[in-house]
Amino acid sequence: MNSKIVSLLPFTLLLFCGTICSAMIIPYMAFFLVEGLGYEPWIISVYATMAVCLTLIANRQFARRIDDGARIFPLVGVAAMGYSMAALSLSLAPTLWTVLTLGVIGFGISSSAVSTMFSLGGNLAERHDIERSRFNAYMRATTSTAWMIGPTVTFLIADQVSVEAVFYAALSLSFVWLGLWWLGLPREINAPANLKSDTFKPNAHASTGLWLAAAFVFCLSLAHSLTFSSLPLFYVQEVGLPGFAPGFAFSIKTFVEVIAIFSTPMIISRFGMRPALIATTLLAVVTIQLLATVQSFPQMLVGAALEGLYYGFYASLGISYVQSFAEDRPAYATAIYWNTLMVTGVLAGPAVGFIAQAYDFQTVIQVASAVALCAALVLVASRTSKKCLSSSQSSRS
Repeated sequence: MNSKIVSLLPFTLLLFCGTICSAMIIPYMAFFLVEGLGYEPWIISVYATMAVCLTLIANRQFARRIDDGARIFPLVGVAAMGYSMAALSLSLAPTLWTVLTLGVIGFGISSSAVSTMFSLGGNLAERHDIERSRFNAYMRATTSTAWMIGPTVTFLIADQVSVEAVFYAALSLSFVWLGLWWLGLPREINAPANLKSDTFKPNAHASTGLWLAAAFVFCLSLAHSLTFSSLPLFYVQEVGLPGFAPGFAFSIKTFVEVIAIFSTPMIISRFGMRPALIATTLLAVVTIQLLATVQSFPQMLVGAALEGLYYGFYASLGISYVQSFAEDRPAYATAIYWNTLMVTGVLAGPAVGFIAQAYDFQTVIQVASAVALCAALVLVASRTSKKCLSSSQSSRS
């Protein structure tokens, strides 16, 4: 198994580099618009909405092309070149209008690369006789590790050099991304859907299961996004912890998250995907409630470790769960998964602001726990739907 994974090292390295590029920019743009350019915070919503909408469209269109057997090479290239174009533009002219034009187009298109790479990764796993859920875990661990590095490097550069220097660094790294794409990704590789005339029915009840799976991902991802956005301010402003505490908690969370991701294939093989998902969701509900009661630094560390544990399990299990409802359209299912994650990230910002303005950040975290509980209810509903489908098919036969 190890030799098979090693054979996919060029692919993993390409995924890692592309994710670091995205991780350098996605959390930084809000800071740049407000602190770097001096605009009011509402402008963040304008940029985020435009960029995310473009990414959602690109993910959907690219997924259709992938399932139809289109080559992956140009799709990844478009994403990498879009990123390079946006970084170059902002290096030369770091202004609002550059952000809202070339920045939106370039960074919006570049964000499609993760969905495209995960679609290809699942296909490569099958070609190399690697269990898809296992390779999903490797890919999620790769992206999580990249997210440990990207934002840290970005804000270090912004603090030690200048806010504009981030785009020079992003441009330099984009050349590495382009080089890995050009040299490491085969030109003719594709990941077509395995369409079966007797099972592939776009309007069949299986679509209900797919959308219920997407609803589950939406709820648990929204709960995580609400928590993730609220915790830094909750720790510093309401609990009174030192300013370095949120960063320390994030490091602990991500470290445990990567370990949890690597352990999910074993958990799936031993307990099954659905029981593991139910246990993970209930752990999320309890963990988020515990995070809302943190009053000291040691409690924060314990909470961060538990947060990393549940999110690591979910990050690896969630994508496999969604893909299991569309085995004949893997790229389509993967695009739905990533689009859902992006939508929850966009919705979390205004929701946090509204709830915190009316109450406080602790209330936001408590609401997040309730949203996680909704995810558990959706899991139960999807199981009921699957049983109804089985009964209906049995009665027909």
